[in-house]
Parts: sequence; structure tokens; C-alpha cells
Amino acid sequence: MNKTLDRSKLKSLLQAEEALFHKTHPKSYELYQRARKSLHGGVPMLWMVRWAGSFPVFVKEAKGAHFTDVDGNAYVDFCLGDTGAMTGHAPEATVKAIGEQIQKGITLMLPYEDAIWVGEELQRRFKLPYWQFTLTATDANRFALRMARLLTGRPKILVFNYCYHGSVDETFITLDEEGTPTARANNMGPQVDPRETTKVIEFNDIAALETALSSRDVAAVLAEPAMTNIGIIHPDEGYHQALREITRKYGTYLIIDETHTICAGVGGYTAAFGLEPDFFTLGKPLAGGVPAAVYGFTEAVAQAFSAKLDLDDADVGGIGGTLAGNALSIAAMKATLQHVLTDEFYAKAIALQEQFTAGVEGVIEEFNLPWIVKRLGNRSEYWFRPTPPRNGGEAAAAVDHELDRYMHLFSLNRGILMTPFHNMALISPETTQADVDHHTQVFREAVKSLWG
Repeated sequence: MNKTLDRSKLKSLLQAEEALFHKTHPKSYELYQRARKSLHGGVPMLWMVRWAGSFPVFVKEAKGAHFTDVDGNAYVDFCLGDTGAMTGHAPEATVKAIGEQIQKGITLMLPYEDAIWVGEELQRRFKLPYWQFTLTATDANRFALRMARLLTGRPKILVFNYCYHGSVDETFITLDEEGTPTARANNMGPQVDPRETTKVIEFNDIAALETALSSRDVAAVLAEPAMTNIGIIHPDEGYHQALREITRKYGTYLIIDETHTICAGVGGYTAAFGLEPDFFTLGKPLAGGVPAAVYGFTEAVAQAFSAKLDLDDADVGGIGGTLAGNALSIAAMKATLQHVLTDEFYAKAIALQEQFTAGVEGVIEEFNLPWIVKRLGNRSEYWFRPTPPRNGGEAAAAVDHELDRYMHLFSLNRGILMTPFHNMALISPETTQADVDHHTQVFREAVKSLWG
């Protein structure tokens, strides 16, 4: 490594940033104290306690790529709901569709004509013939896994070390330092030890993939086409071809989860690189921030599933949801796909992301840092290691929670919101060159405070 971080200096700087955060967020702190009396941890969702700062920022309003908090502080939002608001906050076409639909009914547990339009558009973009709706990508993944186990009669699934697929129980498994599968740290109260349900290997390891599937007890491989949430880990050249060939060789279904990699383009990584999954799952930005997700599958899967489906018990088969496919989320999906997540959206956002990445790379080079930054579409992440990791294990070994916290809080105190727990930035069409330049300046100031 070219630089040695002064940990005592980092600790002192972090304390100063925390003091500044307290000083400039009094109303957020007041609301946090009030929230602690009714919300566990003072937050509506447990993981929110991990935001940089000793309490969360309470938001007043958001529009496009910006938001203001209850104290009047303004921010450029590069988190964008960790992809849920990748469209930008409150996109006009989606908001208009929501307003019109909400007057006509929100949910009836019956189909709507617009659902057919959405299904046809999903066919066009992702090249799979049949689709179903859920409210979250977690459920989309869960349902695809259930279908795969039903159709194959096999008990196991396979995931990659440090994968991210929402809160799917079977995916909370990692490899320890000796390469032995173990439950992921802080896997709270698992219903079943994930070692009973899941095999785990490193991404980009073709030999391990062949070995894991050769016993023919794996129903499906659940994979992001490029790993996220542990940096951005791109597949080696030829890896996806090998993944598809080996899964077919052993009769294992391939599920591609594009909930984050939809940043690659209108058809996600799947369309951009010509992948041929058996199942495809997608959530988060699909309805402009309204809870909605989908899963699609091939003709062969559809026929096999129909042959096994017992209509009398279809409502208690573990696949469903009373609010899934509701009128409001369908209307939001249609508007978002038709008017927001367009070719023009991606052209503008990706071009700006290239500028964002170049700015970060310039600072890394200026200060001779042992860091990297990786990009996929309108998404980028910087990572505290000198070379790109090929798998989750390599990336996880470079995690520095204290440095992460400092970089995030330094940015937050200067009007920039990054994605918590890792250094990810998304660009929406509402982001401007000035926003990108502001980040580059603040990123440089943070680095200079450590090594200047």
C-alpha cells in the first residue's frame, strides 16, 4: 500500500464531524428522541441505526436528485434510496399516474388492464415470456426459488459469497477464512441453518461452480450478474457463458437478480450482455419508489409449473401476496417504464456517472491512494483496496467501517448523501454536472483531511 492511515487522526476527525453533525441537526435530534419512545431504536427500520452520525437525518421533502431535512439543510442525493429512487424522487410522470389511479382505487385483488401493458413491456425489455408481480425483490427471489425447488425436486440453492438478494433467508451464508460455509454474521434467528439449504462459493470461480452443481442437488443458482453491495465486482470474461453452460449441464435453474444491476441500461445487464436466465427478478426503482417488483421466467418453466400447479391450493402455496399487483403499483410501473426508465434516462445518467467516476479517480491518483473505484452504468463505488476484487471474499477483507463512517459523515455534513454502509453513488437524470463537481470537491477535502 502507498499510504498508511493514521488511525488516531481518523478517530479525532470523526469525533469532530459527529460534533458538527449534532450542531447542525437539532430538529432531527429532537425528532429522534421523540421517535425512541414509539419506534424501536428511534427508526422505522432497524438498519437505519447504522447511518453515519449518532442519529438519523429526518427528511422534510425530496425532489429529483435533492432533498432537504427538517433543519433546512439541503443535500445532493447520491444514495437515491439505495436504487429505490434511482429514477429521482417524485418523477413527474409517475406522480401523475399515482394521482390519477389513487382516485379510482388502490387495490382490489383483481387484475387491471394496465398489468397487461406492463407484462408486454417486460417481455420486450428482458426477453422472457411470462411475468408475475410482488411488492419487493425479496419476495420475487423467494418465489422464484420456491418454483425452482418444486420443479426440480432438489433441496439446495447456490449463491455467491457476500451476495445481496434482500432478506431471503437462504442467502445469509458466507465462507469463513478457511473457505468453510457458515451463517453470515448477525444473521438474526434464522428459521433454518442456511448450511442446510444453501451452497456458497466465490464469484468468478468456475471450478467451484462445477463442483457444487455436479452432485445434482441444487435447484437454482441465484446470482446478480455483477455483484453489488460489496463494491461492484464484474464477472471475468467468459464467466457468464460458463455459468449458463454449467447450470444447464446439471439441470440447475439460473435466476438473475437485476434489482441493483438495472443501472446497466433499459434491459439491465441481461439485455446489455445477452444473458439467458431461466428466471429474472427485479424490484426497487421499477415503480419510481412505490413498492413493486416482478419475476419472469421462460416458456419451459411456465409449462412445467402449470403441470404441477394445484389450483385448489394455489392461494396457500407460499407464492402470492394480497397486495401484490395492486392497481397503484401497476399504474406507477407503467408510467415509470413508459416515461422515466427510458433510453434517454440512461444516456444522460451514465454520462454523468462517467464524470463522477473520473472525479473520484482523479483524487485517488492525486493523493496516490491504495483505493479503486468501479462503475456499472449509472452506479459506481469506491473501495479501500489497491486492485479490483474478483469476488466477495476479497472485497469484504478490505472493509473499513471506521473509514467508511468518516467518509460518509464528512460528506453528509457538506450536503452530500452517499449510500450507507458502502461507498455507492447513483446518478439520476435530475443530477447535474454541478452536483457531480460538488461531490468531487468534497471527496477531495475528505481525503486531504486524512492525508494532506
